[in-house]
Amino acid sequence: MRKEFKDVRIKVQKTQISFYSRHLFACVSFARIRRKKDCHPNYIVITFDLNYKSESPRIEAVSEPYPNGWTHHVLLSDPGEIDEELMGWINEAAFSDKK
Repeated sequence: MRKEFKDVRIKVQKTQISFYSRHLFACVSFARIRRKKDCHPNYIVITFDLNYKSESPRIEAVSEPYPNGWTHHVLLSDPGEIDEELMGWINEAAFSDKK
């Protein structure tokens, strides 16, 4: 993240790592978004907010906790899954205007 975002602030907590620019734009956690037996033994969950609901088979869960604020969860089990598509969403989340 530091490589991609010059002014990123990182907050490490007990259950997640949060990334901030002007606002919280993404976090990494071990949130359970699938049943444990359906998860790879080694995984992380990347969470980011967009102003719209993105449709992709990679997105495990989406919610709209506030109007026009869509929270997306992507489960990763291999570093190779951090690709252009995922970083595009995170970049969009980092530079979007929160309402």
